Amino acid sequence: MPDLSIALLLLITGFIAGGCNAVAGGGTFFTFPAFLAAGLPPVFANASNSVAVWPGHAFAAIGYRAELRGRMGNIRGSLCIAFLGGAVGAVLAGVIANQVFARLIPLLLLFATLLFAFGRRISAFVERPVTDTPHTSFASRCLEWVVAIYGGFFGAGLGVMLMASLSMLGVHDMQLNNALKNLLGAVINSVAVIVFAVLGVVSWPHTLIAFVGAVAGGLAGARLARRLSEVWLRRIVIAVGLVLSAYYFWRYYGSS
Repeated sequence: MPDLSIALLLLITGFIAGGCNAVAGGGTFFTFPAFLAAGLPPVFANASNSVAVWPGHAFAAIGYRAELRGRMGNIRGSLCIAFLGGAVGAVLAGVIANQVFARLIPLLLLFATLLFAFGRRISAFVERPVTDTPHTSFASRCLEWVVAIYGGFFGAGLGVMLMASLSMLGVHDMQLNNALKNLLGAVINSVAVIVFAVLGVVSWPHTLIAFVGAVAGGLAGARLARRLSEVWLRRIVIAVGLVLSAYYFWRYYGSS
C-alpha cells in the first residue's frame, strides 16, 4: 500500500483530473505524473492512469446515448476499429520496456499538450460538409486505426484526436461529434483497461485511490461546470502540460 503522502497525492490529483475532464479535458496531465511521482515504473504508471480515468469516458458515453440512438448500425466499422486498435495499442504499451517508455514520456506529453491547445483549430481547419455518418474510405479507416492505437497506447489528448478525425471524416455536427467521440473513446479506453489488467501492469492499490478521487472530481466538476471558466481552465491545463513536458525532457534527455 502507498504511504499517506502518496495516497493523498493520488487522491487529490485524481479529484483534479476528474473535475478537469468533466469541464474541459486534460485530466491525464495531473494523474499520470502523480503515478510516476509515486514511484511506479513508466509502463505501470501509464496503465494505472488509464484505469483511474476510465470512469470519465464511460459516464460521458452513457450521457450521450440519446444522440446515438438509431445510429449504431452506421458506425459498426468504427466501433470494431476502436476495439481492435485500442487492444493493439494497449498490448504495445504493456510489453514495451520501461526504459523505452520513459524516453517517450516527454514526447507523448508534448504531443498531447499541443493537441489539447490547438484541437479546436485543427477541427475547424479540417471541417467538411455536415453528415451523420463517418466516411468509409481507405484513408479514413487508416486514420481511425492510428487514433485507436494511440488511444490504447497512451490516451492523453485522445478526445481531441477523435473529434478532429471525426471532423475529417465528415461528422461536423458538434453534438453528434461529441457523442461519437465519447463512445469511441469509451471503447478504446475500456479495452485498454482490460488488456492492462490481463498483462498485470496495473498497480491496483495506487489506482483505486486515484479512481475514487477521479469519480468524486467528475461529480463535482459536472456540478461546477456552469460556474467555471472553461477558457481559464484550459489555459491552466496547457500550462501544466508544457511545464511537465519540459521537466520530463530535462529528466530523460538533459543528461544524455
